[in-house]
Amino acid sequence: MRTNLLIILVVAGIVLATTPVEVHHSAAAAFDAKVPINLRGTIAKFEWINPHTWIHVDVKRPDGTLERWEIEAGPPAGLVRRGFTKASVATGTEVVIQGHRARDGSLKGNAQYITLPDGRNLFAGSPGEDKQPPK
Repeated sequence: MRTNLLIILVVAGIVLATTPVEVHHSAAAAFDAKVPINLRGTIAKFEWINPHTWIHVDVKRPDGTLERWEIEAGPPAGLVRRGFTKASVATGTEVVIQGHRARDGSLKGNAQYITLPDGRNLFAGSPGEDKQPPK
């Protein structure tokens, strides 16, 4: 009996030790609160996934070319509690996104507020942050 238990524990330990783990990052580690972004663009894709939703936005540069930004927002359950639905930011919707840029300088950001065409501001940040959009 003890031998079987020992074998089970050893096998379970090996399985756990070799299984990849997706690490949840700190927003402060990935995004710089001192580098704000204010993007006006069109939703190209909205990924309603855990642990964070991702909004892909096409932003027109002054020279007319498009940049595809990847914007991280809160988890789906948190967004639903704040009035989001999957349809809130449907593909083709023009939005303004305020947030913080990625520390690595890539075209990524962390959303704080999303302004919809009808003027509604949706808080997309992490729980506990300021809930009022900047003026």
